[in-house]
Amino acid sequence: MKVVILAGGRGTRISEETGSIPKPMVEIGGKPILWHIMKMYSHFGFNEFIICLGYRGYLIKEYFSHYFLHMSDVTIDMKKNDVKVHATSSEPWKITLVDTGLETNTGGRLKRIRKYVDGETFMMTYGDGVSDLNIGELLKFHKKNKRYATVTAIQFAGRFGALRIEKNNAITSFFEKPKGDGIWVSGGFFVLEPEVFRYIKDDSIFWEKEPLEKLARDGQLNAYKHEGFWKCMDTQRDRIELEQLWSSKKAPWRLEKPREMA
Repeated sequence: MKVVILAGGRGTRISEETGSIPKPMVEIGGKPILWHIMKMYSHFGFNEFIICLGYRGYLIKEYFSHYFLHMSDVTIDMKKNDVKVHATSSEPWKITLVDTGLETNTGGRLKRIRKYVDGETFMMTYGDGVSDLNIGELLKFHKKNKRYATVTAIQFAGRFGALRIEKNNAITSFFEKPKGDGIWVSGGFFVLEPEVFRYIKDDSIFWEKEPLEKLARDGQLNAYKHEGFWKCMDTQRDRIELEQLWSSKKAPWRLEKPREMA
């Protein structure tokens, strides 16, 4: 089964990192966050990817076109113009890199790769979020419920403390904002049937608006509730938090032993 990753946005809210590279190429632990996402899927046996490119997409093409060399021990004989590969830890990935346009919105990017999914069920996510999600269980859930689309629903703690304020402006309590306040939101990590392409008109469409709204109205949208770790690298603060988790070897998305494909 193919995995589609949206990797074409500009990442303006983390502009400290994305002035010269696309957001999915921002590094965590010396590897692009895009690599981390792909490793998550690969852990569950999903190794065929379609990456939707846009802003500075040529850098993602260059990264993967030289990936084998970067991950290998090599001897380069400059005189003979010869390169000998000694060992490699390259991934078992097959990657289709598609230029989906600089200004195309998320729904339009998805529509542009329609021919590459070959009319089959596929997965889709964004190029800036990691999780300890059990992707195999997500797929089983989708197959069981038999709708066009399944979205992973998540809850996350508020970033700011919550105040209880009386009429006289006295604060009677200060507490950490509870996780999600009971509200579930989209965390990406979709499983989709090819019928979803009918809900996307053109490049101007945001996947998160009209298509998902109409899928919901038509009774064709599942929610797979994930209560574990989920983190989107939306700001520099998020990147620092992810980097600290990785460097301390406490990254929940760091899955070592591959599992069988669902």
